[in-house]
Parts: sequence; C-alpha cells; structure tokens
Amino acid sequence: MEPSDLGRAGGSARREYERRRARDEQRTREWWGPLGGIAVRLTPERASTASWYRGALGEERLGAMLDGPASGRLAALHDRGVPGSRANIDHIVVAPGGVWVVDAKRYKNRRPHLRTEGGLIRPRVEKLYVGSRSCTRLVDGVLGQVGVVRSIVGHVPMRGALCFLEAEWPLFGGAFATRGVQVLWPKRLVKVLREAEGGVDVAAVAALLAGRLRRA
Repeated sequence: MEPSDLGRAGGSARREYERRRARDEQRTREWWGPLGGIAVRLTPERASTASWYRGALGEERLGAMLDGPASGRLAALHDRGVPGSRANIDHIVVAPGGVWVVDAKRYKNRRPHLRTEGGLIRPRVEKLYVGSRSCTRLVDGVLGQVGVVRSIVGHVPMRGALCFLEAEWPLFGGAFATRGVQVLWPKRLVKVLREAEGGVDVAAVAALLAGRLRRA
C-alpha cells in the first residue's frame, strides 16, 4: 500500500486551523481598514482558532509515533472521513490482534480518571473526567467511530482508544478502560500495539479500510 493511501495525520485539523486563521485576519483587516496590517500583528489569536492548531499538533505527534512501528507488523491510517458526516477518525491501526480506532486528545497537565455515579437506587454509571472537566462524551465519540469501522471490517476484533497527549499520569499504572474504550498515553498505546498477537491479515484489512474510508 502506498503511503499516500494511509492519509496525513492531523491534515483536516490543520486545514481547518488555516481556514479559521485566514478568516479572522480578514475580519480584522476589514474592521481596522488602513491599520489592518498592524491590528493583525497585535491581535491575539482567538481561542477557538488556536484549539484547532493544538489539535493538529497532537494528531501529528501521535501519527508519527504510530508510523514508527507501522513499518513492520502494523498499518496505521490517519485522518479518515466518516461517510455521510463531516466528522473524521484521527487514527486507525490494524494489528495482527485486531483493529484499533484511536482518538487523539491534547489536555495539558490534567489527569484522566473515572468517577462512578449512582448506586443503591440509580444504576451505577462510569464517567470519564480529565481534571475537573467531564469528558464522557469523548468515550461516546470513540464508540461511534468503532461502530463505523466495524461495519466495514465485520468480525475482525475491534478496540477503541482515547490517547491523551501531555496529560498528567501517575508514576505507576494510570491506564484504564471504560465501556470497552482504553484510556492511555502515546508510549503505552504503541507498546500495546507492538505486543498485539493474532491472525488478522494486516495488509488486506488496511487496504479495505483505505478504500472505504476517504482521506478527510
């Protein structure tokens, strides 16, 4: 499979950042008229625009780490569009042990952890938090992406993962799973992928996914 078929990690996020930055600069120039050039240089970047840049960097960094071991037993596809949607899947890794759908998140200096709510009267529910922020929707998103990929690969074993870059993790342990989605950091993810065993035809499954899921 040609490298171009695998996609470019962070490509769509970087394009969206460039689009938003150009739009913001154009609005600033229109507002300030003759002083627009100076205003652009002095105006801080909008937080909503900068978040796309940070997201692109995170996907690019993780993509580079996945492409290292991918030259051997694994195949990593990046930035794949979801059919019928504007959403994308950050990374799909095909390993001998199955297919991993990986969502990269960059939450700096905050620790991912689980909180269990409910009990005697209400059903017990696991909720993902990063620091004090509720992020359970991220798990829902990965499960939705897993469903998309499963509809293509059929009975091939599937796993979902949330990979947090620059998060805080304890010295020992730290990785966990919730509703079948692994929550971990890049080096841990690469280690798990390298150790995967099984009989999946990596090249054939990767080619199938590359043909069915367009580059975003």
